[in-house]
Amino acid sequence: MSQDEPEAHDGANEQDPVAARRRLREVTLLFLKLGIIAFGGPAAHTAMMRDELVRRRGWVSDQRFVDLMGATNLIPGPNSTELAIHLGYDRARWRGLVAAGVCFILPAALMVTALAWAYVTYGRTPAAEGLLYGIVPTVIAIIAHALFGLLRTVVKTIWLGVLAVAALAAYLLGVNELLVLAAGAVLAAAARALRRPPGRGAAHGVLAAPLLTFGGSLKVGGLPVFGDPTGGQLLQLFTTMLKIGSVLYGSGYVLLAFLRGDFVDRLGWITNQQLIDAVSIGQVTPGPVFTTATFVGYMIAGPLGAFLATVAIFLPSFVFVGLLTKLTDKLRSSEWTSALLDGLNAAAFALMAGVSYELGRTAIIDPLTAGIAVVTLVLLWKTRLNNAWFIAGGAAIGIVRVLLF
Repeated sequence: MSQDEPEAHDGANEQDPVAARRRLREVTLLFLKLGIIAFGGPAAHTAMMRDELVRRRGWVSDQRFVDLMGATNLIPGPNSTELAIHLGYDRARWRGLVAAGVCFILPAALMVTALAWAYVTYGRTPAAEGLLYGIVPTVIAIIAHALFGLLRTVVKTIWLGVLAVAALAAYLLGVNELLVLAAGAVLAAAARALRRPPGRGAAHGVLAAPLLTFGGSLKVGGLPVFGDPTGGQLLQLFTTMLKIGSVLYGSGYVLLAFLRGDFVDRLGWITNQQLIDAVSIGQVTPGPVFTTATFVGYMIAGPLGAFLATVAIFLPSFVFVGLLTKLTDKLRSSEWTSALLDGLNAAAFALMAGVSYELGRTAIIDPLTAGIAVVTLVLLWKTRLNNAWFIAGGAAIGIVRVLLF
């Protein structure tokens, strides 16, 4: 079987219940592992998924992977989690969609809940600087390796290469990520339209790629919020997190702005320092940064609050990806939308490179961290070792350094 013909699209095999169960088990175990080792934020998560699903297992082709990566940028929510959900659907249909998302989120949610308990009980969280010292340079190398692997798939023409460079420059100059993505898609589609021979009509079946957004805020029946953690407060916690998960585009820093606006300024349930601590925990644990919501929920209403906040902020992602599965294949079915997707992929690739560059500047701070990154990159290039070994090795180096120095 070639990588261009993923097994998940084999209609005959989909009718085989034994094969369906095997695929579901594969999806469950793989994304559970990724949920445990996926440090480093969305760019790192994407790189690890590409290594596992394209390079090691051949479940999808590089082209299919970048199409899904680009398509998830069209919808609100945590992009790497939504990519995991969509890849689960590709492999094991609807049960795979649920299994991939839940297994990718669950390890981080449990870790964050435990750290929130320590924070509430002791007033602080266990130090993680030693682990991160060795893990983050390893993650930088994993991302760089993935970017090299995706380069030919994304940059198909000189024009797309120029577009990617322009998108990278715009991002580094501080242009909003959403504007970079939108501009990449629109410019690529416009260039394709200009190259169309005179008199030629638009392709049949053109499908505009929608931005699925919801405006406004959710209110609890217009009634005042109750102060107890078992009644109206839990309902408002759930609806507020549901609103944030439904409208939020962008990075974890955008999430910080939403959480501050609702839980610090409007509701006054937590302080600014508590929010910063929550975001820090979301950054240092593996898996989605959106598990910051788990920490906030625990501080507000204990374990039940943590559970409700987690479900609420991630639930829209499952719904949006469920809708997106109906659109992704059609995006390649017409000339115009195919060009739009190519431009979106080029811009998303540039953003991934930009985030990696900025992360690298803060992570590679001395000869040891530089050495970790270089050795990891060489091993990725020359071997087929699993990423988990590199993450474990980086963590071990970080711990040894703390013990010795």
